Amino acid sequence: MPGLFSVKTPPNATPLRVLIAATENGAGRTRRPPSPSPSVSRSKPTKKTPDKSGIDESSLENPDLGPFLLKLARDTIASGDNPNKALDYAIRASKSFERCSGPGLELAMSLHVLAAIYSSLGRFEEAVPVLERSIDVTDDALAKFSGCMQLGDTYSMMGRLDRSIRCYESGLRIQIEALGDSDPRVAETCRYLAEAHVQAMQLDEAENLCKRTLEIHKEHSAPASLEEAADRRLMALVCEAKGDYESALEHLVLSSMSMIANGQENEVAAIDVGIGNIYLSLGRFDEAIFAYQKALTVFKSTKGESHPSVALVFIRLADLYHKTGKLRESKSYCENALRIYAKPVPGTTSEEIASGLTEVSAIYESLDEIEEALRLLEKAVKLLEDTPGNRSTIAGIEAQMGVMLYMVGRYGDARISFENAVAKLRASGESKSAFFGIVLNQMGLASVQLYRIDEAIELFEEARKILEQECGPYHLETLGVYSNLAATYDAIGRVEDAIEILEYILKMREEKLGTANPDVDDEKKRLAELLKEAGRTRNRKGKSLEKLLDGRSAKKESAKRWSTFGFRT
Repeated sequence: MPGLFSVKTPPNATPLRVLIAATENGAGRTRRPPSPSPSVSRSKPTKKTPDKSGIDESSLENPDLGPFLLKLARDTIASGDNPNKALDYAIRASKSFERCSGPGLELAMSLHVLAAIYSSLGRFEEAVPVLERSIDVTDDALAKFSGCMQLGDTYSMMGRLDRSIRCYESGLRIQIEALGDSDPRVAETCRYLAEAHVQAMQLDEAENLCKRTLEIHKEHSAPASLEEAADRRLMALVCEAKGDYESALEHLVLSSMSMIANGQENEVAAIDVGIGNIYLSLGRFDEAIFAYQKALTVFKSTKGESHPSVALVFIRLADLYHKTGKLRESKSYCENALRIYAKPVPGTTSEEIASGLTEVSAIYESLDEIEEALRLLEKAVKLLEDTPGNRSTIAGIEAQMGVMLYMVGRYGDARISFENAVAKLRASGESKSAFFGIVLNQMGLASVQLYRIDEAIELFEEARKILEQECGPYHLETLGVYSNLAATYDAIGRVEDAIEILEYILKMREEKLGTANPDVDDEKKRLAELLKEAGRTRNRKGKSLEKLLDGRSAKKESAKRWSTFGFRT
């Protein structure tokens, strides 16, 4: 799966996976995915190669031909020659193994190579059934494990993180059955799976896997090992995402001490950036500045003053100075970062630049320079190719653009931006996530401003179902969608439905926030306006949420009118 985190497996760590190869006998596989590497998987899909070769079909029954063709395929890939030629060799090698030896380890091995070539050509849909078959044709546990993990990598590059995680979990189960649950290689797989859970924001699952990984490495590794340092960095990332900043800081400090003991200067600097982030979140600004400046000094001396790592620290400092009210210094650091991204050093990826531009954009948005922020986001989207693996990232940027466009009153453009984001999230299999529900709510608000009330109701209702499932009916995001639904029902004349929803919202807000909260007061005013119009008084008993929402679907819509109260963004 793509390396989207700063947490890296140390170079001396036990290999993560087992790749069955012609010259290996259960040898370890490196952590980096063997098939969809970021450098090749973004290439545009090519036309299918006709099944032609100078080798006669009848010769495929020669038992020596399969290994020969497989070696040719590997050599062709290694030399960087025509990948279509390598694909042809791999296809014929698989056919030869199937004819000569039938299902087994050799066929599974050749299918792994074939799938890797498909992935390198951007033909992920064709790689998936090949890998699924590789798992079915062998009883060798480690070959099955390798197939599951490679399939997970492929799904990850397709942007199907849910399926990717399921494949990794299957691989982990197979590995545990083969090696036991305390083998160091199991720890590496647990960390790999934990990273996928972090990417999916499934933080509890990631935390449990990190704890398991730490326990295994404490048992098998020396104190302050590189493996333990990498585990703690990932655990710190999970703790930070959950808002447990003190625990995150503790893990980062221990990780830094391990890296110092092992002479990993650049890794120590990267951890210092993380420590600075935690201090910033805790409001300990002087300590954050010290950590950032310490990292900046190391990066400039070891990587050069124009390296993207330097730009990243500039962005962190810009964010810090913005939060402390030093706007001139904040903008100056933003400009320093943008100069680096404008003339990137060789080796800088488009993803690094796009990520940096997105972060700078957020600071410009906070400085109320919306047009400049939008320009940076548009540039970030152009840098990212619209491949399956990038769709979620692009969708996030487009959703952010939609919010900014809405803020400046460009509702039509905002709706288009939200619509693009929704389409990409659906295609990526993320249509059940809380983020997807929030984007639907924002798109509904844009539709309201464009007088597309029926569309807005559909969007709000879909958002409501998702947020109820992901966040619960009492979460503030869910209550915000309820409020927007009430406003749209009022707009089309369904006053009774609007009143019932508002009574429910008000009851929930009073229980959660107290009667003196400004949000509660706002809801009371909204409800009072509708009750006065309907000639009713407030029903303080309230209906159950299930009855309240399910009962509305059968009601007939009235003529449209504009709501007497506002919407919640």
